[in-house]
Amino acid sequence: MPFARVNGTMLYYRESGEGRLALFIHGFPLDHTVWLDQLAGLGHVRRCVAVDLRGFGRSEPITDENLSMEIMADDLAALIQALGEQDADIVGISMGGYVAMALWELRPEMVRSLTLLDTRAQADSPQARASREALIAQVLEHGRVHVANSLGPALVGPDASVSVRARLRSMIEGTRYETMVAALEGMRDRPDRTGSLRTLTVPALVVGGEHDTLTPPKEIHALAEVIPGARSTIVRGAGHLPPLERP
Repeated sequence: MPFARVNGTMLYYRESGEGRLALFIHGFPLDHTVWLDQLAGLGHVRRCVAVDLRGFGRSEPITDENLSMEIMADDLAALIQALGEQDADIVGISMGGYVAMALWELRPEMVRSLTLLDTRAQADSPQARASREALIAQVLEHGRVHVANSLGPALVGPDASVSVRARLRSMIEGTRYETMVAALEGMRDRPDRTGSLRTLTVPALVVGGEHDTLTPPKEIHALAEVIPGARSTIVRGAGHLPPLERP
């Protein structure tokens, strides 16, 4: 099975195709399987690799109390090198977008292009920080089923199929409790990266879902305006997870 040892941990990844590397980064509380349709559909143009971030999916369990975006970005830099590459087209959704932005800030030479889906550059507001704290408490008190029931509907649009909802639930309920808590703390504490994005010198695309209530289309367009030369597009019929809902 495809694992890579990076920075003292084992990361699982799945790949398809050949050519220049494209690295796909999942969101919270998901795993690499959110990208299965892209692995199947884009292998003719890129060597597509979808990774399970530290502690997620099939990657090694964590002992980290706080999974910062910088820790995960550093893992991805090491993974790119472990795959025998010097750079990659970076594609990140939601939390994966936070990690992708951290990678640009820390190792810009490894980012050949940047695609950000349903994410934002700003740090959490006081209200958002409080919401993450509340979700941590809910995870510990009520478990993953509660998270799937409360968060799941906000991640997809109203027309999401039964199959899409089932895949989403599998990902959420398959995520370890300690990973959920550590990732929530990492997202809560991440810095504002608006200034860093203004320095972007590679091709960039910002994508959002028409029905996304977490990062609405107006925020997607605003994010694209921050990035020099970036394009933006809104996927009709999708919520927060266009790669899953409208592959």
